[in-house]
Amino acid sequence: MTGRRAAAAGPGPAAGPGGDLGALLARVARGDQPAFEAVYDSVAGQVFGVARSVLRDPAQAEEVAQEVCSRCGAPRPGSTPRGSGTAWVMMLAHRRAVDRVRSRQASSEREIRASAPDIDYDVVAETVEGRLDAERVRKCLAP
Repeated sequence: MTGRRAAAAGPGPAAGPGGDLGALLARVARGDQPAFEAVYDSVAGQVFGVARSVLRDPAQAEEVAQEVCSRCGAPRPGSTPRGSGTAWVMMLAHRRAVDRVRSRQASSEREIRASAPDIDYDVVAETVEGRLDAERVRKCLAP
């Protein structure tokens, strides 16, 4: 195996216990493309696993994993990890997957509400109709 192929086959510099994903993420924030590739190689599988465990749908989990990995590539100010880089990325994955579930659930509930007929119920009118019906029945039965 060549050196390049051996590096590609390995888990990446941040995957092992000695890897420093936080340092790689800091380099990514400065625009370091090789660092982004190393971060992606290190966390993509775990991110997909977290998303899949929440979403259960592989296609949705792939979309969430792609969103999370791209966010790691272009972190917003104030959104960089404060603790473990891996924990930060997994937190992003979990939150994004939960957001996707909530969005899907809210959409489903909106569709149910929109398709349900809106029936106005007037208690007074119902009571009056019942009394009038009872009075008609009594008149019909009276000799």
